[in-house]
Amino acid sequence: MSEPHLLFERDGHVAIVTLNRPEKKNALSSEMLVRMYDAWVEIDRDPGIRAAIVTGAGGNFCSGADLKAMAAGHPEDEYTKRFAQDGDLHWKALLRHFVPGKPMIAAVEGYAVAGGTEILQAFDIRVAGESAQFGVAEVRRGLFPLGGSTVRLSRQIPYTVAAELLLTGRFMSAEEALRVGLIGHVVPDGNALDKAREIAAQIAENGPLAVQAVLKSMRATREMPEKVGLAYELEIGSPIFQTEDAIEGPTAFAEKRKPQFKGR
Repeated sequence: MSEPHLLFERDGHVAIVTLNRPEKKNALSSEMLVRMYDAWVEIDRDPGIRAAIVTGAGGNFCSGADLKAMAAGHPEDEYTKRFAQDGDLHWKALLRHFVPGKPMIAAVEGYAVAGGTEILQAFDIRVAGESAQFGVAEVRRGLFPLGGSTVRLSRQIPYTVAAELLLTGRFMSAEEALRVGLIGHVVPDGNALDKAREIAAQIAENGPLAVQAVLKSMRATREMPEKVGLAYELEIGSPIFQTEDAIEGPTAFAEKRKPQFKGR
């Protein structure tokens, strides 16, 4: 029996999601997309999960849609039935219509192209091995990148670079991706997951309600005028000071001990 197309594990307060079709460079399948969406929902709803890492098996992150399967058509199975039941499921799986309210960290090795670069844009923190490659190559196949890149990419990197990538379909090295701000860290090949674990562990030690509120404010105010954003920040941030964690943090500091945050 073949392995599932996505693996989900817990390491303390950190969820680790592994795209698991290494023989296909983790190209997206119906099964993988359904499992991705289910993983995002669990990450979002489980209060014990404080951060999530997404990586790929076999030395690649994700090579986008499985074009051979797309050309052949998808046989009806339990996964295609899920798509029939929820017309937005594939968009939510690709983090276009839905992103968990927890910090999302991408650990990229090898190819993160087409859909791989599209979902990457929904992650808050992005780490890549030095040989990683990025790109949105849909136009080379006569396709449109519907995962959000024509909207998101030029908001995250310079417009002229985004336009070149989207219109030529060329690939970008990890070094260039770091330089333009698409990713935040470049590490030796094979070390992206270790670096992502390090960052996730640091996040998980912090007050979870404070982290989630900071993240919510950052995401929501990104495109707001400053005055509107600052008002929203007060709305999101002020209630945090009424939580038990907000008492525990300063108390632990005064007592010279590590805080024990409960998420309440």
